[in-house]
This record gives sequence, C-alpha cells and structure tokens, in this order.
Amino acid sequence: MTDPTPTRASGAGHIGDEPYPRRWLALAVIAVTILMVILDATIVNIAMPAVAADLDIASANLQWIVTAYTLTFGGLLLLGGRIADFWGRKRTYLVGAGGFAVASALGGIATSEELLFAARALQGAFGALLAPASLALITVLFTDAKERAKAFAVYGAIAGGGSAVGLLLGGVLTEYADWRWCFWVNVPVAVLAIAAAIRIVPESRTPGDTSYDVPGAVLGTLGLASFVYGFTRVAQAAEENAATGSTDSAWADPWALLFIGVGVLAVAAFVVVELRTRNPLLPMRLLLDRNRGGAYLTSTLVGAGLLGAFFFLSLYFQQVLGYTPVTAGFASLPTTLGVLVSAGAASGLVPRVGPKPLMVLGGLLAAAGLFVMSFLEVDSGFWGLAFPGQLLLGLGLGFTFVPLSNLALIGVGGHDAGAASAVLNATQQIGASIGTALLATLSVGAITDYVTGVATSGGNPQDPAVVLQAQVEGYTTAFTWAAALLVLGAVASALLIKATKDDIPTDTDAVAHVG
Repeated sequence: MTDPTPTRASGAGHIGDEPYPRRWLALAVIAVTILMVILDATIVNIAMPAVAADLDIASANLQWIVTAYTLTFGGLLLLGGRIADFWGRKRTYLVGAGGFAVASALGGIATSEELLFAARALQGAFGALLAPASLALITVLFTDAKERAKAFAVYGAIAGGGSAVGLLLGGVLTEYADWRWCFWVNVPVAVLAIAAAIRIVPESRTPGDTSYDVPGAVLGTLGLASFVYGFTRVAQAAEENAATGSTDSAWADPWALLFIGVGVLAVAAFVVVELRTRNPLLPMRLLLDRNRGGAYLTSTLVGAGLLGAFFFLSLYFQQVLGYTPVTAGFASLPTTLGVLVSAGAASGLVPRVGPKPLMVLGGLLAAAGLFVMSFLEVDSGFWGLAFPGQLLLGLGLGFTFVPLSNLALIGVGGHDAGAASAVLNATQQIGASIGTALLATLSVGAITDYVTGVATSGGNPQDPAVVLQAQVEGYTTAFTWAAALLVLGAVASALLIKATKDDIPTDTDAVAHVG
C-alpha cells in the first residue's frame, strides 16, 4: 500500500534518507518493458509483406500497421505522463504493461486488417502510459548524480539500439516462425515484468494538487495526433510516388496539409490553455528552462535523423544488396554495438564533464556515421562503408542519449517527473514523424531527378541497373540530410545548453509519496 504521508526524501525512490535498496533490480524490470515498447516501433516493419499476404491487406492500407501505433502513442503521451504523476507511476506502469500484453495478443490472433489495426492502436495507447511511467520511475529511483547517469546509460542504450534490435528480431521471427510472433513475443515479456514489478518496483506519485487538466488533455492529444498523422501522410505519399514513378510533390496532399495545420493550431491553443491553467497537463516551466528546452530540441532533431537512417539502411540492405530479412537485421547490429560501448562510457563521463560536451560530441559522431553512409554505392558491400558508418552512428547515439535523458529529466522535482518524461518521448516521436516525411520526400526527389536525367540523356530509365542506381541515389540523399539534422542537433546543444557537471543536482529537495 502507498503511504499517504508525504515523505521528505531525495526523490521518490528514497525512503527517508536512504536510497531504495532494490533500485537496480527495479531498473532491470523497467528496462525490459522500455525495450518492448521501442522494439514494437520497428519489429513489424520487416514482417509487413507477410502480414499483407496473410490478411489480404491492400498496399494502400498497409501503412496503418505503423500509423495506428504511432498516432495513439504520440497523441496520448502527454496525458499518459500526467496520469503517471497523479495516479501513481507504478500503477500506471502495471496497467500500461498489462494493456500492452493484451493488445499484443489481439494483434497476434488477428484475422482481419480491422482487428490488426485496432490492436496496434491499443498497443500505442497503452505504450503511451508505459513509456513515460517507466522513465519517470527511473528518474525518481535514482537521485545520486553518478547512479542516475548509469541508469540513464541503460535507457540510452535501449533508446539508441532498440530499433536495430527490432529489425533483427522481426526478421528472425518472420523467417523462422510466423509474423504473429512479432506480437506474441510481447506477452510473456510483459507478464514476467508485471510479476517482478509488483514485488520490486516501489510506488511513487506527485504530492499536492493532482486535478486533471481536461481541456489541455483534449487539445494536446488532438494536436499531437493530428500533427503526427499529417507528416505520416506526406511520407506515405512520397513512398507511393517512388513506387509509381510519379513526379508529383508529396506535399501536395491537401489532407496532409490540413492535418498539419490543425495540429499546429491545436498545439497553439494548448499552450495558451496551459499558461492559464492552475494545474496544467504540461507545465511551461519544463519547456522554458533553457537547458531542458535545449535537450528537448536536440531530442527532436536526433529523432528526425535516427528513424530515417534505420528505414533507408534496411531498404539498402534488402533491395540493393539482396539480403534476406534476417541477414538485414544482423547487418543493422553495428549500431547497437556502438551504442552499448558509448552509453557505458557516457555514464561515467557525465558526472565528470557534464552533459554538454558529450551531447555535442555524440551529435557530430552520429552525423559522421550517416555522412559515411552517404557514399554507399550499388556495389559497396557491407564492410567498406555500412559497417563503420553504423558503428560511428551508434557511438554518437550513446553519447547523445545518456546525457540527453539526464538533462531533460533532472531537477524536475517529484511533481513533474511523468510530464517531463512524456515530453522527452513526445519530442522523439514528433521528430521521427517529421524526419520520416522530410527524408522520404528528399529521397524520392533524388530518385526522380536521376531517372529523369537518364531519360533526358537518351538512356533507358527502365533498365534494372538504372532503377537500382536511382534507389541508391535516393538512400544516400536521405543519409546526407539525416546527417545534417544531427549536426543541427549538436549545434542546438552547443548554443542552448549551459549546464556543467556542477549544475547537475541530486534533487535533495524533491517531495513525493513513496510506498
């Protein structure tokens, strides 16, 4: 039971003046479910052709396997973060994990596209509870600067390498088992995590006023969902244009522009409401803090470049090099290797040098990795450019995510841990949506320009060699612009973040309910 008496402590993971004794076991449990949520963003990607064939899903509707998840996940994150703060972070975590397991089971037994899309939407909704609750629990469990850096190193490794692991796992399950196991694999993981969390993870919730900001919840959810969907439509239009050889602009879709416009207006109205509400869904103090605002902007730019990198690299491996899904998954692992190395190093460096130098270094290393891959050719193979490029990308992401997570969430106090966690997740989701649309559009433009140039010079644009080279032109263009986004992220860190190692607090004044 949760002690109804406020405990004066060094964060919600502390009882009295002593650290919660099983905080590292709690982190292990939480890390498993964070990985589960991140994996689900990519694990189904490689399985989509098999899913389409089995359930007879038309190509035009196939994108809803991804979109149904990202819409509900991105749209409900802010509300999920506040529910965690007010209702209880452990309770929200348990409900999120249980709901995610049920939704995954439904997806695995789906016999129609409607049931599958509904299951994916449910996964996103419960993921929007689970993700901010998980990160908020880490925030309140670890208040010592060195320990928190190590805990965030675990999160950074998962955030940076989870997408690549998802591609590998999706390929293995699809090729050697069945696409349905891409969903069912979540069920035993979630059940074990719930059983362990009930005994190991302590409850914590915000003290004081816990009334919900209903207008803010409606506007925030509507704005984020509409914004994400608008950019998703642009990305889909770009991919369809590439498949059909159309030269139309992906940005000419009036519905995409409408949804983006509605999203911008709803978010603007949301900000106005939050500034005037006594107990807002998203306290503006979280965004207006210079260091935290810089961290959130960096997170958005990194999210924009990262997802595009994995998406186009997977296409290069399968469509140009002819790799099977499993081989393509294994070929994506150097990124994970780099993340594991640098995240471990960053955990020891953050308390010594502060977050800013590592975030700048990480952004530049990741950008260098993408820039290396912008020189890929049809016959480049794997070891010459793809391997070192991915390794650099992974090293950069580890050095970025660990201090980024630390800086974005540290010093928020017990009242706002869930909200701050939700904003970090939301910025990555928004960045991924914008980045995918932008990079897909630029990639299609490069493909079209190359094919048009061949036709103008008297060549045969239908020649398989020309088609293959055009694809590589599109992928490498996307890598170049993704690198530019990561450089912008490094610049944002350098200009906006002023925190040093001495500014990293231990939250000794946080107040929370602990049980």
